[in-house]
Amino acid sequence: MHKPCAIIPVYNHETAITTVVDALLASHLPCILVDDASDKACADVLDQLALRDDVHLIRLTTNQGKGGAVMTGMREASRLGFSHALQVDADGQHDLQDVARFIELSRAHPEAVICGYPQYDESVPKGRLYARYLTHVMVWINTLSLQIRDSMCGFRLYPLPPTLALIDSTKIGKRMDFDSDILVRLAWRNLPMEWLQTKVHYPLDGVSHFRMFHDNVLISSMHTRLFFGMLLRSPLILWRRWRR
Repeated sequence: MHKPCAIIPVYNHETAITTVVDALLASHLPCILVDDASDKACADVLDQLALRDDVHLIRLTTNQGKGGAVMTGMREASRLGFSHALQVDADGQHDLQDVARFIELSRAHPEAVICGYPQYDESVPKGRLYARYLTHVMVWINTLSLQIRDSMCGFRLYPLPPTLALIDSTKIGKRMDFDSDILVRLAWRNLPMEWLQTKVHYPLDGVSHFRMFHDNVLISSMHTRLFFGMLLRSPLILWRRWRR
């Protein structure tokens, strides 16, 4: 069975979210909106969107962070009978014309995570662009592989059963550390990954919840935990590489 949906974590993105949902529904993809304790203006927009067919709304009473909202959406997607979930940001930065390509590649490789490999335009903040390269290097070290081309792009399609098995058995970062953390841990479990180039624009509504100091500390702490986790797993990782 291949029955995908979209999961959109939303925190005060009332300007852009309707455009994002319109594009996903036009691609015949049901949407699960996870309201991560947004203010009333955004909550009201989400209530209106939830009246549409194929739009489901979950409301969190306290802010969980992007990763916490996505994981909540994954559990709801599984409960609703979906087999795969496309993670999409609410601010309009992802090129939703590529949704059909993600779905097509997922149907061809239903066991794999379909990962967006971003092509940035001039709107990307230069500080965040350069900082990504440090994360790339740490991820390659922590997986002993160059398999993960970009771990920070949140435009990706997950097969739900193995992904839920991971998040239900392991503590994964709930905020801006989520995207890299979960992808490294899925790589440790030898889950296949396929890559699609996709355009990224920052952002449609001008809202960014990246906290420069706090989130960089979280990401640094994540890389440290993953490094020691890699050391423990390195014999298994290298054995799998040798078997290939």
